[in-house]
Amino acid sequence: MNITIELTEAQEKALAYVTVSPQEWAENAVYNRCQQAIDEIYAEEVARMTADPDITSIPADKDAVVLAADIRSLADRNAEVEAMENA
Repeated sequence: MNITIELTEAQEKALAYVTVSPQEWAENAVYNRCQQAIDEIYAEEVARMTADPDITSIPADKDAVVLAADIRSLADRNAEVEAMENA
């Protein structure tokens, strides 16, 4: 996935004031948030698998656990809440 962010000249100048590389800063911010989400999903899945007596092994690879997790995006979860509120 590629994410593109367009900044105004003022935003670019302001970001350059607080960081050596605005591009690197933005990439690091996204990568770090992704890692936090991976850690959260992994912890929840390990807890779920540990509590399930039918599961006899848990993958050590976090990416494998996240990719196999039966999770829904925040957009989907928000849409469900909104639909229930409007029902």
